[in-house]
Amino acid sequence: MRRFLKGLLTTLGVLIVMFGLMQLVPYGRTHSNPRITGEPAWDSPRTRDLAVRACFDCHSNETKWPWYANVAPFSWVVQRDVDAAREVINFSEWHRPQPLAPYSALSVRSYGMPPTKYRVAHPEADLTKEETLELAAGLDRTLKLPGQK
Repeated sequence: MRRFLKGLLTTLGVLIVMFGLMQLVPYGRTHSNPRITGEPAWDSPRTRDLAVRACFDCHSNETKWPWYANVAPFSWVVQRDVDAAREVINFSEWHRPQPLAPYSALSVRSYGMPPTKYRVAHPEADLTKEETLELAAGLDRTLKLPGQK
């Protein structure tokens, strides 16, 4: 029993030291929200409101950084997710090409966006079925492919 407790305490000590060392890695704490240079011409204020609730924390320069975005390794995941999302589509930098924007509604309709891990941590982004369909339809109207009506 004593040997077991010693092993358990040693393992716990190593984990605590590793957690502390992770906090020294600077990645994931920049929490930048660059300047907003323009948004799409939203089809309605309702579409924008739903997009703000479900999309803007990752897909805009208006990210609300949660407390756990300051604690590694969670900060690494949050930073990576926001960086990747802003590369795919950024509703705050509409002046730059957004080639995947027209497919946003499909991602929403198929429940790929917002991702489950985000909806769990942010219940306000967990849209009802009706809100999901409403957001997808609004995104279709707002972000249609060139040449589409």
